[in-house]
Amino acid sequence: FAGKEGKYITSRNLHDRLQKELKTNIALKVKNTKDPDKFIVSGRGELHLSILVENLRREGYELALSSPDVVYKLIDGKKHEPYEELTLDIEEKYQGNIIEKLNERKGQLTNLSPLENSKLRLTYLIPARGLIGFRSEFLTLTSGTGNLYSLFKGYKSVVKNLNRKRKNGALVSMNKGKTITYALYNLQERGKLLLSSGIDVYEGMIIGFNSKENDLVVNPLKGKQLTNFRSSGSDEATILVTPIKLTLEKAIEVINEDELIEVTPNSIRLRKKYLKEHERKKMNKG
Repeated sequence: FAGKEGKYITSRNLHDRLQKELKTNIALKVKNTKDPDKFIVSGRGELHLSILVENLRREGYELALSSPDVVYKLIDGKKHEPYEELTLDIEEKYQGNIIEKLNERKGQLTNLSPLENSKLRLTYLIPARGLIGFRSEFLTLTSGTGNLYSLFKGYKSVVKNLNRKRKNGALVSMNKGKTITYALYNLQERGKLLLSSGIDVYEGMIIGFNSKENDLVVNPLKGKQLTNFRSSGSDEATILVTPIKLTLEKAIEVINEDELIEVTPNSIRLRKKYLKEHERKKMNKG
């Protein structure tokens, strides 16, 4: 759908705009790659970069984002990654869930002290990689009552088995066209949808999240087969569950390495890097 919503869609437009941004945004770095259509953009974290992307889309740019990663360094010939000191103020009843989630993200508890009103202060040393996408999860786990802040601590050896991959697979469209209520109604049982009926989709676009870990290729354009027979109860109203509202921050948190976020002035979509199913299978084998 390139060029349908934005004014600036070429890499030359984007390159010029990023160079202009570098003059005022001192914490930003832009690096060219072998591919003239791709740029590596580094900043001070998810919020810093999402503000830049939000400004670009409001100015009429169309672009695609890959999954975020931290800046690695080679120290004495070995790969190191940034670590942060994370401080959390939470209510005691949420302690178990928070500790479990931070352990999954390879956080090391360094201090635990009680506060007033049955609150606790937890201090963690955690890889910056493990913090990507944690803030919104933290708000959900603490029902919006927790405080969280982090401070850069230094570089340490890269930790193994830190899996940031989304636990749910994707529901991937196999066709191009407008979504149909009947098709989406049947897909609701498979997982959570990202869009409602009457929305334009294309092959390889992610229309929802599977309830299982694997990706599922689905047909959101499938209409109801009409016959001359009527049966009682067969024509009940099909009611769709309200789809997940995808914001830029949410998209950055949930995206996997084989996916892209498509950002335009009016839309935020998720898609697979390889749109054709046979291309994805070939890459997975590789």
